[in-house]
Amino acid sequence: MTTLTQAPQVAAKVWEIDPAHSSAQFSVKHMMIANVKGEFSKVSGRVSFDPENLEKSSVEATVDVSSISTREPDRDAHLKSADFFDVARFPNMTFKSKRILKNSDASLQLVGDLTIHGVTRETAFTLEGPTAALKDPWGNVRRGASATAKINRKDFGLTWNAALEAGGVLVGDEVKITLDVELVQKAAPAAGGKN
Repeated sequence: MTTLTQAPQVAAKVWEIDPAHSSAQFSVKHMMIANVKGEFSKVSGRVSFDPENLEKSSVEATVDVSSISTREPDRDAHLKSADFFDVARFPNMTFKSKRILKNSDASLQLVGDLTIHGVTRETAFTLEGPTAALKDPWGNVRRGASATAKINRKDFGLTWNAALEAGGVLVGDEVKITLDVELVQKAAPAAGGKN
């Protein structure tokens, strides 16, 4: 049985996004009647978080677009094609924060440049967390956080669509994005040994 212990509070330090425990999800209307969800399983980046001084905090994240999965191989192939993400030309989506704001309800808002399909737009994410820092059984310190935003895919050049016979379109314009990340500070290697 493994145990997690409460880690002491520390000033701002760099936290790496742990790709093995992080993902980016999206949800978009299909035929204007149901939500289709998918995820990108390869997320990397780093976070500097100082709860006492948000101006010194920052986030940089990269999503490997080829890691997309909607549980439907043909749809995934179409999403990777030039009709949508055009993975051959634009293999990554990125986010780089500009500022972190505290809302009146004490929640945090993360504002920065989101780049998708080679187009950059300032985007605001609502932040949940980060959680308290915990030490894992191997001496690494970890935190978790989630961030959500709504974007219009056409703002990023993702304009492909098909008209429906009964009216409306096949793919909705509004996309909900959720990033779930686990952040880690690696334990220092033991003197004379390997970690």
